[in-house]
Amino acid sequence: MCRLMGVVTRAPLPLTDALSDLAAPFTELSREHRDGWGIAAWPGQGTGLRIVKDTAPAADTRLWGTVLTGTLTDAALLHLRLASPDLPVVPGNTHPFTAGSLAFAHNGFFTPYDALDGLIDADLLARAAGSTDSERYFLRVLTLLGEEDPADALAQAAADIRARASFASLNCLLLTEQALYAYSEEDPESEVSRRRGPDFFRLRYRADEDRVVVASSGVPQPDGDWHVLPYRRVLEIHRSSLRVSVR
Repeated sequence: MCRLMGVVTRAPLPLTDALSDLAAPFTELSREHRDGWGIAAWPGQGTGLRIVKDTAPAADTRLWGTVLTGTLTDAALLHLRLASPDLPVVPGNTHPFTAGSLAFAHNGFFTPYDALDGLIDADLLARAAGSTDSERYFLRVLTLLGEEDPADALAQAAADIRARASFASLNCLLLTEQALYAYSEEDPESEVSRRRGPDFFRLRYRADEDRVVVASSGVPQPDGDWHVLPYRRVLEIHRSSLRVSVR
């Protein structure tokens, strides 16, 4: 399993400042979720999406801290990987997965990993970088984005998995040039959910005047400050206005 975090701020900030008190506890989660990490960030309007990934544990590599302190951004997603059994720890399997101005990260798994292959554009599938179910989740979203907006594409891709596979969690983040999206869903009867407990796959978000953060459990999320993202709903955070909606 993995951990997710996304942040949108009113003005560009170093990621350490954007995450503030959450940077250290999120990094500490890589002691367990140690099979690589990735960060996707928009350095500012008119510039390209910056992607940095590594297969080493975040807490054990200097690069992680360098990227946190050296990335000036107003919108970013971060991922810590705990690889599913039999999936190798290689760059092609390391989140986030990207295509042009889009970045996607998943927390969970579904099986069989190729359950969506018949619903993915053939050209996209042929260019898959790795062997994970998570990348195929993203490729299905990309296929749907030809006709759907991002929120509807995420919800439809999750419904397609639900209809064709067994899964633990379909939690994911999608970063576009306009917004950060989060989707939340788990199967409470999955082995992971029963072993880890009812809070493990909860996604929560916190919004104030200058920042919106969405995160997996494992970092401080006191009641009153954080809101649970209901299952099968999409959180949308607009870069230009910090407007938050749940669809």
